[in-house]
Amino acid sequence: MTSLLSRFLRPRRPEASHLTFTVYSREQCCCCHKAIDILRDRQGRYGFQIEEVDVDGDPELAAKYGNEVPVVSLGGKLRFRGVVNPVLLDRLIEAELRGA
Repeated sequence: MTSLLSRFLRPRRPEASHLTFTVYSREQCCCCHKAIDILRDRQGRYGFQIEEVDVDGDPELAAKYGNEVPVVSLGGKLRFRGVVNPVLLDRLIEAELRGA
């Protein structure tokens, strides 16, 4: 049984289940895999959703994003292109949580 004091001292995990990151990527793209790995790491911490979209499955998306993948958007806004910066990702999530 957890003591009452330890419940108060344990840091609360921020809850971001209302957020969904969309990652436009290609299957054989190492940068895409790195970006998804960074997002999955943060997903374990914050609990947001990740939607992966293979641009090669849609000619319109392939034409739109070309070789600029990975492209990461949140709420329809483009947030990262080419690489996901972990520090900026943390700041973005924390800002979204403060605004919620």
